[in-house]
Amino acid sequence: MALCALPPFSFARPAGPRELVAAGTRNEGIYERRPNGEFAGLGADLVRLLARRHGYQPRFEIYPWRRALEVVGGGKADLLVSPYKTAERLRVMRYSEQAFFQDELAFYVRADAMPIWEGDYTLLKGRRIVIINGWAYGEAFAKALPLMNVSVTNTVENGLQMLSHGHIEMFASNRRDTDPVVKQLGLGDRVLALAPLIDVQDAYFAYPLAPRHRDLPAQMDHLLIELKKNGELQRLARRYGVTLP
Repeated sequence: MALCALPPFSFARPAGPRELVAAGTRNEGIYERRPNGEFAGLGADLVRLLARRHGYQPRFEIYPWRRALEVVGGGKADLLVSPYKTAERLRVMRYSEQAFFQDELAFYVRADAMPIWEGDYTLLKGRRIVIINGWAYGEAFAKALPLMNVSVTNTVENGLQMLSHGHIEMFASNRRDTDPVVKQLGLGDRVLALAPLIDVQDAYFAYPLAPRHRDLPAQMDHLLIELKKNGELQRLARRYGVTLP
């Protein structure tokens, strides 16, 4: 998931009794803040639909990804938009049963310097690889971390710039967030995603272990099931260029 350099809103104002506070990071097609301050994307739309149905007043907060995880895990927001599931996160957050989109994770490399990967992490021993702070890349990647020379950055843009300038050899990211930035930076002839994929991950909504709105997780699951059945989720996914599970 991509990170955001925009400053977060403040939680100094206490949440009202029917306010629904959603937290997330800048996330292509999922959770984005427009120049006018409005939030857009599949995740933001689903939060609004849920709020209208159950009488909540939605409020959107945006953070760097690791901070967004901490805010929801610490009970300072009601809902986190788009985390993948990991054992570590399941210790501090509760997840929806229903996933609402899916990501492909890949290594990005320079076209003139393509390491041999083939899905075998032993081939990456000592490789200089950058990852995004707080992102999860799957169990196999996590187990292989000691083999690689891994550093951390906070944005997709930074990771791609580090790669294009030769500061690293590989950048691990998801294609939904990264392919548009490759195009925006004019790197289409210099940077490419390396096959095979690192992993394919489903993404969810997550909640504090003791949610302020106790029925919220079940309400979101019921909404997602209904939208899948009537085709509305598929329509929204096409609108935002998002892949469904």
